[in-house]
Amino acid sequence: LLCPCLIYGAYVFLPFDAPLLPTISTRLVYTLRCTAFATFPIILGMIVSGISRLCSSALEPFGELQREVEIHRTYVSQSVHLFILYFFNMAVLATYLPQEVLKLIPLLTGLFAISRLIYWLSYAIGRSFRAFGFSMTFLPLLAMLLWNLYNMFVLEPENLLA
Repeated sequence: LLCPCLIYGAYVFLPFDAPLLPTISTRLVYTLRCTAFATFPIILGMIVSGISRLCSSALEPFGELQREVEIHRTYVSQSVHLFILYFFNMAVLATYLPQEVLKLIPLLTGLFAISRLIYWLSYAIGRSFRAFGFSMTFLPLLAMLLWNLYNMFVLEPENLLA
């Protein structure tokens, strides 16, 4: 319930509009530029993971990892997988959205980045708290996937492979 409220509130109250993007190629370039910001939590996680591995007291580099190192490594791995799904869904979504609603692309990017950071923090606090951050990442991703499939198979089945 929180994700749709956050997206709607940001859509209504943030004072910016998407630029005029008449063609599919300009929409994809715009999406690519916006999703570059979604890699920030992943890169930050890689840096922290490297620093925690360097500062670890483990003498064997391929031995058993400490909990602090394992948290960051798992976060980066899961974030990369979710980012790949997010990126492809966002690229397809940009082709189906009307011009008036293209403001959702940077908003969904911001939600992805913030929710990954919340997941990382909650995962470091305790494994039982990470469901909130994961659901803030996964549920908008699932909604994008369902919207894309609806557009492809129900609204425009004749242009599916065109």
